[in-house]
Amino acid sequence: MKLYSINAGHFKLDGGAMFGVVPKSIWHKLNPADDNNMCSWALRCLLIEEGNRLILIDTGMGTKQNDKFFGYYFLHGNDTLEKSLNKYGFTHNDITDVVLTHLHFDHCGGAINYNDDKTLLTPAFKNATYYSNQKHWNWALTPNVREKASFLKENILPIQESGQLKFIDETTELIKGVNFIEVNGHTEAMMLPLIHYKNTTIAYMADLIPSAAHLPLPYVMAYDMRPLQTLTEKQTILNKAIDNNWTLFFEHDPNVECITIQRTEKGISKKDTLLLSEV
Repeated sequence: MKLYSINAGHFKLDGGAMFGVVPKSIWHKLNPADDNNMCSWALRCLLIEEGNRLILIDTGMGTKQNDKFFGYYFLHGNDTLEKSLNKYGFTHNDITDVVLTHLHFDHCGGAINYNDDKTLLTPAFKNATYYSNQKHWNWALTPNVREKASFLKENILPIQESGQLKFIDETTELIKGVNFIEVNGHTEAMMLPLIHYKNTTIAYMADLIPSAAHLPLPYVMAYDMRPLQTLTEKQTILNKAIDNNWTLFFEHDPNVECITIQRTEKGISKKDTLLLSEV
């Protein structure tokens, strides 16, 4: 098995929303905001190469939205999903499997593209099977008012219409050594991939712990639907990570790809900072 960090670019979100009840005087030191209170965040995906399978976990936000949309989220930087795949010698057509941790636009937007004349939405990975789970899919199709802006039908419906969608759950082992944990604080039935690799397990944190700065338990995003459940889920998973020697992989940290963690007198804290290639 080989693993690759795939950077699909950076975008901006409000720092207060990203850190919830944590005051700006604290979080501003962790990820400094611009004059509009916006912080830069990564769109970091993960690619698994195993035999003849190329499994991509999440796809970033894509580039098909209009200028008004990007005026809110400020997609920036030189990295794209295509460039990052090309860096390792791969193209979109090589991808055999696309795992979507959840269907918020910044995690699945790159899964669907327009055709050349922008008249038809089609899967960006024409040879891939797309994976979600039934509970989250149903949730995304009938969203609550608070979460509705994160679920864009143009990112979701074309996947099912293509016939390339398959549902999985916590009992699924996608390939040997790749399985999932379901969490429900951020959104209904978000899937966290666990990749058993070398002498560790890579835990893909998605939006449960979007960055290393969110390691402390109270650092919960205002975007979360059930913040107290997120706090409990964080505590459970962080303790499992320590007990089982897991490495945490961050989707949104602008600088840090991976860390290991430890227990201290002050609680759970970072131990080592790593690139995925160093794991």
